[in-house]
Amino acid sequence: MKKAVMISIIVIILIVIVLVVILMNNNAIQTTNTGETTLSYMDVSVQEAKMLIDSNPDLIVIDVSPYHAEGHLPGAINYYPQTELDDAIPSLDSSATYLVYCHVDSASRSGAQKLIDAGFENVYRLDSHYSGWVAAGYEVEK
Repeated sequence: MKKAVMISIIVIILIVIVLVVILMNNNAIQTTNTGETTLSYMDVSVQEAKMLIDSNPDLIVIDVSPYHAEGHLPGAINYYPQTELDDAIPSLDSSATYLVYCHVDSASRSGAQKLIDAGFENVYRLDSHYSGWVAAGYEVEK
């Protein structure tokens, strides 16, 4: 009995440590070497993006890809070319939560950063792109 209790306590402590490390690594608020606090977007895995979509019905998914018509994440809004995102930013809700993705790193990074630069605080970027979403077998729309 004592052995089972000790094992349970050790498991709980390990889970807490892992959660703290994850939260520290995913923190979107960064401090520069001059002491300024800046915002940044958070990269999320395909599984984390799926959980974000499933748990947040108000999540706004932004596709900055030229291939939107060939397939996209469910409910994704296409802002391509990126000047369309620039034009849309003033009309978007900066307090909403956004997931930005594309088929390549540069476009999704640029799109997510544009939102951050405009003062948006809850911005996520799918780090394995649309192809990672498809490879995981998750639903797509065409």
